[in-house]
Amino acid sequence: MISPATIAQHPRVQHLTVSTHKVDDVRSLLPLADPHDPLLWLRQGNGLTGFGEALRLEFSGPTRMRDAALLWREVAAAARVSDEVRMPGSGLVAFGTFAFADSSAKSSVLIVPRTIIGRRDGVSWVTQITEADTDTAPVPSPLRSTPFGDEYRVSLTPGAESVDGFQGHVADAVEHIAAGDVDKVVLSRDLTGHLPAGADLRRVLADLALGYPNCWTYSVDGLVGSSPETLVTVSKGTVTARVLAGTSSRGRDAESDSQAAVDLQSSAKDQDEHQFAVQSVLDSLRPHTEHVMTSEMPFTLKLPNLWHLATDVEGSLTDDATSLDLIDALHPTAAVAGAPTDRAVALIDELEPFDRGRYAGPVGWVNAAGDGEWAIALRSAQVEPNGDVTAYAGCGIVAESVPEKELAETRMKFRPILDAFA
Repeated sequence: MISPATIAQHPRVQHLTVSTHKVDDVRSLLPLADPHDPLLWLRQGNGLTGFGEALRLEFSGPTRMRDAALLWREVAAAARVSDEVRMPGSGLVAFGTFAFADSSAKSSVLIVPRTIIGRRDGVSWVTQITEADTDTAPVPSPLRSTPFGDEYRVSLTPGAESVDGFQGHVADAVEHIAAGDVDKVVLSRDLTGHLPAGADLRRVLADLALGYPNCWTYSVDGLVGSSPETLVTVSKGTVTARVLAGTSSRGRDAESDSQAAVDLQSSAKDQDEHQFAVQSVLDSLRPHTEHVMTSEMPFTLKLPNLWHLATDVEGSLTDDATSLDLIDALHPTAAVAGAPTDRAVALIDELEPFDRGRYAGPVGWVNAAGDGEWAIALRSAQVEPNGDVTAYAGCGIVAESVPEKELAETRMKFRPILDAFA
């Protein structure tokens, strides 16, 4: 049941009229995006960009994703949809981003734009969305790219968590693990800065999309980033996920790079960390799936600045769970929280001196059928309306963790955001 607070906050969520039609191939979505408040979901040239807000739903607290799933069913059931494209991302779509913690002061949101431009496998389309019982006109379809604004640089420096503070908290976490309080905990630190007035956020997104084309580059309600980790994809009854845990820096040449991958694959510490993450995903999916398949062994995933241990998961849904139901079941995975989950989250709350906001929470989109693509909001920064920027990076702490090495790992993980803003 949806909480009374959610009902009071959203007294009118129905009566959307949705129309999707094909257009000539737009080729590149990013130049079409809003310069200052982009809505974007992009990988390898495919994705979505949105403009305006036909509907905005906000949630908070421990039932935020459950409430979103229930309310979205109502919105989708009442919408009148005409969709001549019928591809993932066409028709009625909401962009979403959810806070990591139940107690976070940062809201979780689903945003239905007034206009969406989509592209997948060479097919492009425009979706217009209006409230059926109003005279509000749709946003004109912005199918012309606009030049990027002036270049700028933003310096990001330690925020609430200092370098020494982070290393001290890693040492504290190792003590908790040795005492048997938790098996693994993921700790993060923050960097802060400030955008110049009128900054074009597409410059940051372009750097991320070009530098990390195999990652999900996203921008939703000020949360920007490029995530390598798929939390869950749901498409016509099939559910897939990619689990990442265990990290190593890239080598300086071909020989050292190959050795770095081999060392990561053979690292007992990284393999243990990875198995915690895989098991948490399998445990969360089992009530909703059958014949869950995983990679027999973790494989090494190569990114421009580091290696990850990765495992792909695939199964068939056995119930009517939507992608929103599944992010509720999956979040937080051991890859971003630890194990056992409840105790790891409590330790994060004790040791981290800041609210993670939407960092390490689900970010992505959902359609009228409940299908969607969701990543874990990693390699990310939250940009506030006043220009304040907070970036985050974390790493998994296990019994063998060394504070200096974990600090070095966060520096590697900050690199995409630092480079993009610089």
